[in-house]
Parts: sequence; structure tokens; C-alpha cells
Amino acid sequence: MCFLTRAEADALLAVPDQSTPLGRRDHLLLLIALQTGLRVSELTSLTCGDAELSRPGAYLRCTGKGRKQRVTPLIRPTARLLQLWITDRHAAPADPLFPNRAGGHLSRDAVADLLAKYLSVAARTCPTLASKNVTPHTLRHTAAMALLHAGVDTSTIALWLGHATTKATDIYLHADLATKEKALARTAPPGVGIRRYRPGDSLLAFLENL
Repeated sequence: MCFLTRAEADALLAVPDQSTPLGRRDHLLLLIALQTGLRVSELTSLTCGDAELSRPGAYLRCTGKGRKQRVTPLIRPTARLLQLWITDRHAAPADPLFPNRAGGHLSRDAVADLLAKYLSVAARTCPTLASKNVTPHTLRHTAAMALLHAGVDTSTIALWLGHATTKATDIYLHADLATKEKALARTAPPGVGIRRYRPGDSLLAFLENL
């Protein structure tokens, strides 16, 4: 199973030029993909109204497979970047969170293309990236591995990534959110050293199917 190490993820995130709107969009998209583990289809379908940033615990609301809704918490630095991104664009709630040049939703192919572009640059400073077959789904595996490494149990990881049955009502969505926020608190924030970790074969098989 392919996933990124912390050094590889950091190298990838360092590539987009955040002094430009396009670079800010791409950096934020990659950052959220790595932190939340959302599927590409879930990322590209997000609207600005799907980002709940006004409450103490910021989160993204998405619709996954089977039209099931779920919420995924965001750490504060990411929530602040997201708020600035939405505010600076004067975006309406119905506007795509990650728009293409025409203002519509990015396609899956567009995400794959931008990821490949940034990977080729990141590999110059982090050579291990060159030997990996990194796809957008690799970012989802990376998020799952970060949770697993932090000691989060597999049932919570499945819930986090949308593999558990949830009911599309606020009371159930927010019960899920509380569980996920506890999981998020256990992951290492940026800049904190991470010990080497190797999951067993059964865990790798579980993650491979996420």
C-alpha cells in the first residue's frame, strides 16, 4: 500500500506558490486531502457552505458513497487558512470550495494532474517520492496511516473515512464529530517528531481497502 511519510507530505505541501490564488487553492486542497482523507470525489464536490468555521470545532461536511453525509474536523491552522481562502474570494456558500479557472468544480483528472505536477517538483528535494506511485487516493491512505500511527482504532478510522453507516441528521453527525475530534487530538501536529511505525499485514489489508 502506498502512503506518504511525514517528510514526503511536507515536501509536497511546500511546492505550491501560496503568493498566487492558484497556488493557495492547490496548497489548501492537498493539505485538506492529507489531513481529512476525503475521497477525490468528495473533495471536488465541496462548496464553501460545506465548511463550518464559525463554531469552536471547525469541520467539513461532505456527501460520500451512497449519498451518506458525514463531518470531518479540521485543526485550527487549517481552519484559519480555509476561512481566509473563502473570505478573500468573497465566495458564496454555493460556490465550489476548490474552483477551476472557469469557476466550476475541479474534475478528478484536474486533481490528478496538479498532484503529478507538484510531485515532480517535490521529488527534487525529497527523492523517495520519485520511487512511489502516488495518486490522489494515496493522500487518503496517508491520512489513515497518520490516525493509525497515533493509536486510533480501526473502527474509528473507518468512521472517519466514511465506511460506517451514519444517519444524515445533525444529532448523529455531531456525535460522529465528537468521536473524530478525539481522534484528531491524538495525531501529531506539524513539527512534532514521529517514531517509525510498521502496521501488521491485517492492518495494511484494511487500509488498502479504504
